[in-house]
Amino acid sequence: MAQHVIVDGYNLLGFLYAGAAKPAFAGDAVREELVGDLSAYHARKGHPLTVVFDGWKEGMPVERREFRSGVEIVYSRRGERADQVIQRLAMQYRRDCAVVSSDREVSDCARQAGAFVMGAAEFAARLRTGKPTPAFSAWQKDGDGDQDDRRRRPNEKKGNPRKLPKAVRVRQRKLRGF
Repeated sequence: MAQHVIVDGYNLLGFLYAGAAKPAFAGDAVREELVGDLSAYHARKGHPLTVVFDGWKEGMPVERREFRSGVEIVYSRRGERADQVIQRLAMQYRRDCAVVSSDREVSDCARQAGAFVMGAAEFAARLRTGKPTPAFSAWQKDGDGDQDDRRRRPNEKKGNPRKLPKAVRVRQRKLRGF
């Protein structure tokens, strides 16, 4: 079964257009371009998609929802942030959803609910190219100082030193579905 993907819209736009000028970032055209990219992703992968945008300052008094090209677009109501809507949706779907946000508060809440969390950078690479990002290998050391590290390591450590940690392997397995 395909997981429901919940996207923090402005968080993802902030990553995609980090170097752009503010007026170009804030426009409706940029939001529409993101919705177009998400609908193409939906057509390619088949995951149900919900993108949440902030409406807490200038939005309607009630939450507004639209469906376009297989993508559900949610605008939070005035006084409610998109983060709160995403947290509520993550609690509703629990393990059956994946949350795309680089916001720590949203990510922590989604993890507590049992949802899979993906950063905006990871999802952006999959959104535009359709190809997965390279494996995370920051845990590996450079060639410098390997000899010193081997001497300090306790002798009771066993296992393949070239094998990725289990948590990283589980995360990569989940990411293959996206």
